[in-house]
Amino acid sequence: MSNPTMLAAIVETSDGPFHIREIARPVPASRQVLVRVHASGTNPLDTKIRAGQAAHARHPLPAVLGMDLAGVVERVGSGVSGFAPGDEVYGFIGGVAGLQGTHAHYAVADAGLLAHKPANLTMREAAVLPLVVITAWEGLVDRAKIAPGQTVLVQGGAGGVGHVAVQIALAHGAQVFATAFGPDHDYIRSLGAVPIDAERTVEDYVAEHTGGVGFDVVYDTGGGAMLDASFQAVRRLGHVVSCLGWGSHALAPLSFKQATYSGVFTLHALLADEGRAHYGRILAAAAALAEGGQLLPRLDPRRFTLEEAAAAYDAVLGRNGAERQRGKIAISLV
Repeated sequence: MSNPTMLAAIVETSDGPFHIREIARPVPASRQVLVRVHASGTNPLDTKIRAGQAAHARHPLPAVLGMDLAGVVERVGSGVSGFAPGDEVYGFIGGVAGLQGTHAHYAVADAGLLAHKPANLTMREAAVLPLVVITAWEGLVDRAKIAPGQTVLVQGGAGGVGHVAVQIALAHGAQVFATAFGPDHDYIRSLGAVPIDAERTVEDYVAEHTGGVGFDVVYDTGGGAMLDASFQAVRRLGHVVSCLGWGSHALAPLSFKQATYSGVFTLHALLADEGRAHYGRILAAAAALAEGGQLLPRLDPRRFTLEEAAAAYDAVLGRNGAERQRGKIAISLV
């Protein structure tokens, strides 16, 4: 009897096309789960890996890309507890470190990286959450340890990580502000946060919203000049978190305030095979927030199939005539 196969979208060369290939279906090893992928999330980092611009992801081509998934458990390996065939799950499980990605009909995942899918979300909605949820949660909860009543500024609050960070901060009782450009202000308000025009000066909005004191916690999602602005926006003894620390930065504005800084590098658990179960716990907590009406992904309404993976990536980047994403983009496999 021949071994079962599946279809997968494979990128063979840097910035090359997606090829739909029939490849062997993976078999779950000890502490692994085989998932029938219903939807696969896309992230800007996926486009960088495809373009050969993300050496830190250690995902050499040719490869199956895609980090996030939502689907149904098909089989479980030995030593797995908490999951059974038929369970709906979601997770950030591969697409880096040589681990098969999620742009395929099946994927194996370390059981620690999975959680039960929020019951009130569709597969597409759940599939776009894992990476951004973990990134936002690690920054706000694990690093900054946000507390009720604190003022939190999210730089880039309408983006992938940003819109989730806003909702997590609100769910933890913070008073939340978010920088965004004009078209996204109504969306920021709909979440329950105060929008700040991204084109305003730091001095101006810190004066208006904090009386010149600064914010207790600032989450930077853009790096570069946005991170420098975050150092200026934080209060004395406050905390700045960044998930994109590229660039050269002067630390003096932070030091003068005796403030602290944390970096978030969500790929570490997959690259180093360290702390993976914590990601599953974060996703379980996020599922509870979603089911309680406190977390909803901003999902781009366009639908893409596996065969349309290239068009989905064009939408993420806003290239080849595609309108840039307004919300997260999912690839549907079922």
